[in-house]
Amino acid sequence: MREPAANIDAYIAEFPESTQALLQQMRQTIHKAAPAADEAISYSMPTFKLHGNLVHFAAYKNHIGFYPGGVVSLFEKDLAKYNTSKGTIQFPIDKPLPLALVTKITKFRVQQNLEKHSLKSSLKPKKKPK
Repeated sequence: MREPAANIDAYIAEFPESTQALLQQMRQTIHKAAPAADEAISYSMPTFKLHGNLVHFAAYKNHIGFYPGGVVSLFEKDLAKYNTSKGTIQFPIDKPLPLALVTKITKFRVQQNLEKHSLKSSLKPKKKPK
């Protein structure tokens, strides 16, 4: 079993040029949709984090996997022509990536994470001054 890549650049460099181009498109699209998110490697995949995991993506032989969490069913109509499961979307590697859709889903996840973080913050007990 290979070591996980140290960062997203190293992860992308492991693939053929045509796949690297798709991975860079995913990375740039997610970054534009979530500019405050941090990049990381999590679950051995490129990951964007914003108050927790936001989205992951990864390359495979026949597809680019996009992992926005359990929101896939909310975009059922948009995703009708792709293979999906509860938290996974597979974009065929031999077709253009639906970058507008990646943007839409990522922005939705940003809003979810921000709302969740805001709610958690408001529920935390306030520290009393000494």
